[in-house]
Amino acid sequence: MTVNSNFSVRAARCEDAEAVFNVTKASISGLAGASYSPNQIENWMGERTAAFYEELITRGRMIVCERDGVVVGFVDAEPGEVTRLFILPDAAGLGLGRRLLEIGIEQARLGYSGPIRLEATINAEGFYRKHGFKSLGRGHFSHGLGGEPIEIVHMEL
Repeated sequence: MTVNSNFSVRAARCEDAEAVFNVTKASISGLAGASYSPNQIENWMGERTAAFYEELITRGRMIVCERDGVVVGFVDAEPGEVTRLFILPDAAGLGLGRRLLEIGIEQARLGYSGPIRLEATINAEGFYRKHGFKSLGRGHFSHGLGGEPIEIVHMEL
């Protein structure tokens, strides 16, 4: 399916921080559960709050996708890297991820001419491969709460 007229994309605003936080949390618990342990899912967000996302939004590179005025996904990027892409589980499979990835790649290319990188979750690796990314290797990241490290896949376009 493709993104239809019920969906729109726009630059994130500071007042979107809580919605972006909630999309991230719901995406992790709803889409990553088959690839990560319950402890990893529970501790994934670390000490993050909506204020963390508000700070990211002020950098001016985050784009949100809305359905009927409600934020259902977002993408964030910096030169050379798509840093975050999350969608609500009930919005998965509708073409939103593809559209947000396209936007993220465009954002990552601003002022940058090299390869575009990202750190994919294990459950999202196939999605990124489908869109041209190649795996470079695996690694881990942790969010500082003493939970299990989160395995990720380093990828490049």
